[in-house]
Amino acid sequence: MKERMNLYDDAHWQEATEYGSGAEKKTLRDQDGKKTILLRLPKDFHMADHTHITTEQHFILKGEYKSEGKLYHEGDYQIFSAHENHGPFESEKGALVLVVWDPYQS
Repeated sequence: MKERMNLYDDAHWQEATEYGSGAEKKTLRDQDGKKTILLRLPKDFHMADHTHITTEQHFILKGEYKSEGKLYHEGDYQIFSAHENHGPFESEKGALVLVVWDPYQS
């Protein structure tokens, strides 16, 4: 049986050092190259541009971030193809983002 997990409670949060100082993540799924996390970005967050070997999706649940000169708000969605450069990312106020990675299927 899978463990019940609430997106908004304080349980299961871990430091997300791969995102920089102050970022936190809650891993919801991590199996067979597929991963889903809830990412909590702190105020004054900054992350350099980067790529991944998988498709990456962002669902902004709360707050906002800026990417490539555009401001994305609560309710906004972005998708990045595998190997697509994306970022940098900045968040003046902080954000809560659902991030989904899925391997490329040929």
